[in-house]
Amino acid sequence: MSRRRLVYEGKAKILYEGPEPGTLIQYFKDDATAGNGEKHAIIDGKGVLNNRICEHVMGALNGMGVPTHFIKRLNMREQLIRACEIIPLEVVVRNVAAGSMAKRLGIEEGEPLPRPIVEYYFKDDKLGDPMVTEEHIVAFNWATQADLDDMVAIALRVNDFMSGMFLGAGLKLIDFKIEMGRIFDGDFQRIILADEISPDSCRLWDLKTNQKFDKDVFRRDLGSLIEAYSEVARRLGIMQENTAAPASGPKLVS
Repeated sequence: MSRRRLVYEGKAKILYEGPEPGTLIQYFKDDATAGNGEKHAIIDGKGVLNNRICEHVMGALNGMGVPTHFIKRLNMREQLIRACEIIPLEVVVRNVAAGSMAKRLGIEEGEPLPRPIVEYYFKDDKLGDPMVTEEHIVAFNWATQADLDDMVAIALRVNDFMSGMFLGAGLKLIDFKIEMGRIFDGDFQRIILADEISPDSCRLWDLKTNQKFDKDVFRRDLGSLIEAYSEVARRLGIMQENTAAPASGPKLVS
């Protein structure tokens, strides 16, 4: 596919102009980052795995009526997506205490929460993506209260679906972060799920052993990130069970 105009480049993805108005091409890079880019590495094959896992999840969400920007996978690293106006927030849903929540509140990591908790973070790497409240969001006009109601409803539906999907694969969905966007049909506005869902954006632990299969493997130097992501893909049925992930990158089912 010939390269089109670059629209945006982030730490893990690149957006290019799409083939039709209102579309973009989302390219998954092999970059792995942590601490807002303070730790960085190129891990061969990571982008391929995230593309396929994201396709698997987003396609299933589309099928159950959750509005997303995902249209279709184009090749091993690229997806065709709907262009949308990104809301400058990360929406985090937590089922089990881990990461910043465990540290912030003094809760032992791995402690189940009494119910799913939704948090908001303002997207700004220079500020360290600070946690914000609904009051901040509405006051600074990042989103309206109606937008927030739609965002929470989508986030909790995604949580219900993914918790069950990963449970069937022998994994616990500890928490995840998502981004939302706005699309406009004439004067009518809709909130849709955007960005990606992959082990980069979810904490996934083995149901029995609590072994980590997410970006914490990279953050905490717990082993091979590509092997962890390959295991998620295998458990979801995306990779063949007998396929090993060679150093040159994982072999995926076409």
